[in-house]
Amino acid sequence: MKVGGGVVVIVASLMSIIAAFVTLGVGGAGAAFGGEGGETVIGLGWAGLFLSFVIMVMGAASIGAKSKIPPIAVIILSLVTVIAGGTLVAVFMVLSILGGILALVGVNQELNMQG
Repeated sequence: MKVGGGVVVIVASLMSIIAAFVTLGVGGAGAAFGGEGGETVIGLGWAGLFLSFVIMVMGAASIGAKSKIPPIAVIILSLVTVIAGGTLVAVFMVLSILGGILALVGVNQELNMQG
């Protein structure tokens, strides 16, 4: 379960990186044409892009995790990204949250088997 959860997190973060670039493009087009709030959308895109990269790293760390810290970090960062990353990125962060929960359950199972 731990490996599957980590893979789900990595796939979700890759898709959210693409969504962040789309958000940046929409925000850039809005700002170029003088649309209201274009700069805000650009900020959401950058936040989503940065946090998606961090979540990808934590998802990779969750695959080989011996503690609960990486999966919990994935869940917390995904929730922050839902708030700060914009609508398109938030859609894929739901999948990342599920992957973090799977990885957390896998780590719990391993820890229970050891002692």
